[in-house]
Amino acid sequence: MSQVDQFESVFRSAVKAVFEYRKIDIRSVLLVTDLENEAARAFQKTVQTFLQFPASETERQFFVINGSEYHTTQDLLELLPQYSPDLICTYRNLHSNAWRFPHSLGEHLDVMVQKTDIPVMLLPHPSANFQAEHALQNTTDVMVVTDMLAVNDTLINFAAAFTKPDGNLYLTHVEDARIFERYMDAISKIDVIDTETARKRLGEQLLKEPDDYFHSCATTLKQKYPQLQISSLVIFSELVAEYRHQIDSRKLDLLVLSAKDERQQAMHSVAYPLAVELRQIPLLLI
Repeated sequence: MSQVDQFESVFRSAVKAVFEYRKIDIRSVLLVTDLENEAARAFQKTVQTFLQFPASETERQFFVINGSEYHTTQDLLELLPQYSPDLICTYRNLHSNAWRFPHSLGEHLDVMVQKTDIPVMLLPHPSANFQAEHALQNTTDVMVVTDMLAVNDTLINFAAAFTKPDGNLYLTHVEDARIFERYMDAISKIDVIDTETARKRLGEQLLKEPDDYFHSCATTLKQKYPQLQISSLVIFSELVAEYRHQIDSRKLDLLVLSAKDERQQAMHSVAYPLAVELRQIPLLLI
């Protein structure tokens, strides 16, 4: 490696992303259901009790769309602008019995998440028996799921706002161990690269960048939320299995993840498998 390359590597490694805080204010919440009358009101009461955070500067308004108010996805999309909510709460497989199977979100939710810029909170289905015992009680323990790039100020700001002021906020980043091994296998076949050095240094760098960013997040957020306990987890693992383990072991109340990918129309490749398979607690899709 030339001295110029060495200098550039040292310079680039010193550049770190710095978290920027933004206040999140949820003034209105829209609950989209396929329920009617008493069932819809009972579910609304559950959601209102759960959503004590984030605190709002004004009295929070709750609106409900019942099942009889729409039939097609287009019907639902046309209803949303009438409310202009700051948050949409709903659940998988509206107007469908497919909630029995962990294979999809349903057409209404799939399209709604991608066609609006409004954050969507995905709740356990009220008719299913998948809900964890501790779910929908409070937001004491909240975990952020970052994608391949890790840096996402909006995601962190929403997660901090939804966590109880004296709760636990976990900032996490999971590097796919199988993808890493695939690249290491390719590197091992290149004779001019020292495989063991590459494995060690590349692995360290992949974990260092999100770890540095999370340190910046914690430093700034502690100034805004002095009682909040903030910790980070940056590891190599398998995505769905790791977050299923985290939900069970930490009794998490909310998982916060990014649903949008500007490169494509479909949901983010990290968020989709988690949104489909993790049905036991609420997920906040930003």
